[in-house]
Amino acid sequence: MLRTHTCGELRRSDDGKTVTLAGWVNSYREQGKELVFVDVRDRYGKTQVVFRTDESVEIDNRARKLRREDVIQIIGKVHFRGDDLVNPKLDTGEIEIRVEKLTVFSQSKTPPFELEGSDLPNEELRLKYRFVDLRRPALQKNIIMRHKLTQAVRSYFNSNEFLEIETPILGRSTPEGARDYLVPSRVHHGAFYALPQSPQIYKQILMVSGFDRYYQIARCFRDEDLRADRQPEFTQIDVEMSFVERDDILETIDGLVAYVVKDVRGTELPTPLPRYTYADVMERYGSDKPDLRFGMELIDIGDIGAASTFGVFKSVVESGGRVRGINVKGGGDKYSRRLLDKDLKDFVGDYGAKGLAYMKVAGGKLESTIAKFFTDEQQLEIVKRMDGEEGDLLLFVADKAKVTSNALAALRNRIAKEQQLFDPNTFSALWVVDFPLVTWNEDEKRYDAEHHPFCEPNKEDFQYLDSDPGRVRADSYDLVINGYEAASGSVRIHDPKVQQKIFNMMNINEEEAESRFGFLLEALRYGAPPHAGVALGLDRWVMLMAGDDNIRDVVAFPKTQRASDLLSGAPAPVDDHQLKDLRIEVQELEE
Repeated sequence: MLRTHTCGELRRSDDGKTVTLAGWVNSYREQGKELVFVDVRDRYGKTQVVFRTDESVEIDNRARKLRREDVIQIIGKVHFRGDDLVNPKLDTGEIEIRVEKLTVFSQSKTPPFELEGSDLPNEELRLKYRFVDLRRPALQKNIIMRHKLTQAVRSYFNSNEFLEIETPILGRSTPEGARDYLVPSRVHHGAFYALPQSPQIYKQILMVSGFDRYYQIARCFRDEDLRADRQPEFTQIDVEMSFVERDDILETIDGLVAYVVKDVRGTELPTPLPRYTYADVMERYGSDKPDLRFGMELIDIGDIGAASTFGVFKSVVESGGRVRGINVKGGGDKYSRRLLDKDLKDFVGDYGAKGLAYMKVAGGKLESTIAKFFTDEQQLEIVKRMDGEEGDLLLFVADKAKVTSNALAALRNRIAKEQQLFDPNTFSALWVVDFPLVTWNEDEKRYDAEHHPFCEPNKEDFQYLDSDPGRVRADSYDLVINGYEAASGSVRIHDPKVQQKIFNMMNINEEEAESRFGFLLEALRYGAPPHAGVALGLDRWVMLMAGDDNIRDVVAFPKTQRASDLLSGAPAPVDDHQLKDLRIEVQELEE
């Protein structure tokens, strides 16, 4: 070994030992002509080493040529600094190493940016030089946490009799949801593999095959528009169980979440996790992934608006819309009229809202340019219903129900972050259940699956499958953590007749169903057990555990929002002979 200890290991009890350390030069400073101090860094920490002229002029001269990010090895003796010289910022701050031998393994060019400090360069530069960026302690902490979380997941499932089984990366394209990444076949001309958006069909086939408890740390791929919490390639904790009902899955994942939070964060998470229906969270929070670290629920005042003389509210209610609002506690003095009329109005406009009405609670009544349209009694009723107190700011959106939900849910999250209404270190987890089975696609005049077409309809709603499909709830569930979807799953359809009925609702006839999903349907015809499953986004879990809001900070080599790898230059053109082997011709895009 080229080292006897790591750079985060040595303590006062090691005083007098001769040790060998290896790592990167983190910092360098000279003290007169006699001393050179260097902090040597590896992923375990930092240790201060000292070069003294009176001990070796040769080593001292070589030490003065060291620069940040040079990779070195030093041999020397551990020396206790003394109580007055301890550096409390370092775990190794009690000691230093007095160097007796220096070896320079490699010299570094000047780094493109500082590794420490709060002023980070733009993300594109950091992704281009990811090999340098990954040396930052914050990123190393995230990657180490990712490792620990993954190991905790495996430990939990292994102890509960689950089998880890790999499924294919090269599979058949069964388009649903996002676009597939396609891989041309050299052997089968004109045919393509698809990279898996999830192992959904394969894991159902595993249930048919008798492997009643399956999990996999699975790589998945989706060709979709990206954002801060999404990547084109991602890692999924994939789970499936046979002879179970919904509650069995929820209880199993409750145990997983509690186990992981305890193992990785060292905190207890009470279980069972709370459960809310889709209808409940949409009414109270306007979102199927509500952040419950703060309140500010949506309140409906449509009946009061309809009885008032305020034309906007009245016309919206008369046309079947809704008037809903949130109470920003103490916000009356925090948001100027200019901010409300321009910034927040434009913000809700991005979610389809045509405007934003606001009122301030003062003296038990309302102060606003629209307050005159409400009687004293109506104002008092609004204050009471909105739980208004002196100085509160009431914000309202009047529009179609979906628009009020989308706009106010986004506004609620923005204000909570601006006003610091929650502790970012807290961890709020809940289940949302009973999603709609299908949603109406107005453009194509058909129903689309809310989750995917393999969800079992709620038994109580089977009667509406033919007469009113939009009323049918799915036996599905999402795990929501701090306002993010952290897992999604459902009880699966195991009866091929029911499966075809669902396909028919989505205008997928038997011939098309056989073409796209034939191998699953055939498996279901050979004795399929009742089964259910769930998929958890590992990348997003790590992001939430780390208290981050950028998923690229917890992936070693992420893509940009344009799905580019700035480090390697992917995607990139390939040689003509590779295209020739595949019999592919690249055409230039027309202007």
